[in-house]
Amino acid sequence: MHGHVPSGHVAPADPFSSITDAVYRIDRRWRFTYVNAAAERLLGRRADEMIGRYAFECFPETLGTVIEDVYRAVLADGRVREFQYFYPPLDRWFEIRAFADAGGLTAFLRDVDDQHRADQQRVAELRQLGAVLEALPPATVVLTGDGRIEMVNRAWTANGEVLERSGDRSAPVGERYLDAMARYVDAEHHAGIAAGLRRLTDTRNPASTFTCDYPHQVGADTAWFRLQAARVDASDRVIVTHTDITERVRDQQALAWRASHDDLTGLPNRARLLQLIGEALQDGAGRAALLFLDLDGFKTVNDSLGHEVGDELLRQVGGRLAEQVRPEDAVGRLGADQFLVLARDCDTAEAAALAFRLQSSFSRPFHAAGISVPLSASIGVAAAAPGADRAHQLLSDADAAAFAAKGAGRDRVHVFSPGLREAARWRLEVANRLRDGAVDEFVVHYQPVVRVDTGEIEGVEALLRWQHPERGLLTPDAFLSVAEETGQLIPITRWLLGETTRQAAAWAEQGLPLRMSVNISARHFSAETLVHDVRVALHDSGLAPESLVLELTETSVAEDPTRAEDQLAVLQSSGVTVAIDDFGTGWSSLAQLLALPIGTLKIDRSLLTAAARLAAHGTGPVLAAIVSLARTLGIRSVAEGVETPAHLQMVRDAGCDLAQGYLLAQPMPASDVLRWASRVRAAGGDSCAFALRTRTR
Repeated sequence: MHGHVPSGHVAPADPFSSITDAVYRIDRRWRFTYVNAAAERLLGRRADEMIGRYAFECFPETLGTVIEDVYRAVLADGRVREFQYFYPPLDRWFEIRAFADAGGLTAFLRDVDDQHRADQQRVAELRQLGAVLEALPPATVVLTGDGRIEMVNRAWTANGEVLERSGDRSAPVGERYLDAMARYVDAEHHAGIAAGLRRLTDTRNPASTFTCDYPHQVGADTAWFRLQAARVDASDRVIVTHTDITERVRDQQALAWRASHDDLTGLPNRARLLQLIGEALQDGAGRAALLFLDLDGFKTVNDSLGHEVGDELLRQVGGRLAEQVRPEDAVGRLGADQFLVLARDCDTAEAAALAFRLQSSFSRPFHAAGISVPLSASIGVAAAAPGADRAHQLLSDADAAAFAAKGAGRDRVHVFSPGLREAARWRLEVANRLRDGAVDEFVVHYQPVVRVDTGEIEGVEALLRWQHPERGLLTPDAFLSVAEETGQLIPITRWLLGETTRQAAAWAEQGLPLRMSVNISARHFSAETLVHDVRVALHDSGLAPESLVLELTETSVAEDPTRAEDQLAVLQSSGVTVAIDDFGTGWSSLAQLLALPIGTLKIDRSLLTAAARLAAHGTGPVLAAIVSLARTLGIRSVAEGVETPAHLQMVRDAGCDLAQGYLLAQPMPASDVLRWASRVRAAGGDSCAFALRTRTR
């Protein structure tokens, strides 16, 4: 012990000499009675300078401070006190523990300045972090290094209150975060969150951030949250935010649904159907079939009843198809008036049976806007070949089969065969060549039209041909349907009008005035450019309007009779003649036809053949009745398909005005028309007599 030791006595060992804490003792008169070496170093004074002296005399700056207050309390009640004290002369913080004893008290001092300042900094950081947390809109927690919740913000607390009201337990401060999250998320997402947090706290290679979207079931609804976690700088803490992204996820789900479904019917669209077909081919080892349904004449329904009614009918068609298929099958809409049915685990025979069942379901009319609308569909059927795995190929095959069904007439079912694939490739080639300027390869052949009574040459019908570089001379059947599908038909017809009127004007200048008959499609009516295109062709060629005959089939007129009547009336008033071609094949309303400004009625060869057969059985002059009706209405009649002398005699007996056919003259290039006409003139000018004489040779 420091201080005076009587002679002859050995000083007892100092019990506090080896400890690192500073220790001193004061008596009840506040005088130092002991100071150890550590205290000397800490206080900066020797023990003999302090022992026996009044404490506040040695350290007057402590008078009236917390030290005096605490020491008086310890001396008064004898209880141990522990407190921290900032000593200004040393600018440091100390931890002091004071113990009462019989003579006064003993104080232990420890320098805790570094720890205290670190704690203060941590508190300040936490206070600042807390302020930041409260400013964050998402529910946010701060986790300690061992994964416990250390701090939360108001949004987290509010969410906890909502959870408690719904029967769930909230996550308070002190609970392990992953234990709490286990109550809110499924096992798969919980495992992902746990792995992400481990990466954040891994000191070997800590990640900087971690993000995870997870669902949370709230009653019958599913909410979605985005968890974003990051380490707090220079700390083992982790801050985790939970942002409600339910609306965003629902919007994304709605966008994804719209991207894969048809807006009108709600059925899968083309992209989704191709995905489903691919899955069916993979799952069923190629055992699947596809039905391609193309509604018949739906454009007419749409145009006549309006698009609102048309849309309602399409929705009803989709619903009826869905009712007819098996639960494992899928119904989708390709677009416009085309639907697809994917029949899983189905062969050709089963698919064909399904097609006929769907076809029969159309026997019941559809109802919209208070009216009953009959609809039918042409259906193509294609079953996947064994081992097939290409969805696009199966769709192409079903499309080709539907095209064949459509070509065979309305309300048909056609099963795919390999030959249709070649036909589909041909249509693609035609479409590409038409787009790339195949009009330069078009030629026109002309078939003479003659008067039946005198045999005089009346005019010619222009027949479009395609001089294909590889396939030779092609008739319109090989390419016009594709031209119509691809939108090339009107430009082709426009070119044909210009070419034929120019040719007719050239013949007239050479002394052979002929009336030029040109076939027009119904598409020209809907485009409403027919009047303009005809006027341009007549103006550029100089041909008189009276020398032009526009031929239209009765079915094309029936598709849009109002537009047809308006445009044809304008043309007729200018002098152009309108002819109804292929009469007897369209089964249209006679009253409707006769309401049009028709100048010529062309009797189809099929009707001519049927009339000949009826006449042979003594059933009466059917052809004469048709001709008589036309003449009564002021309409000239033209008999097509006159191929035999018997045909010629029959049309003469019936009183037909004009005739054309292979007996009289075959279609020929423009360069041959003058030579043929010269030969007829040289033989007397009667082409009928000339044809009969030529035939008997």
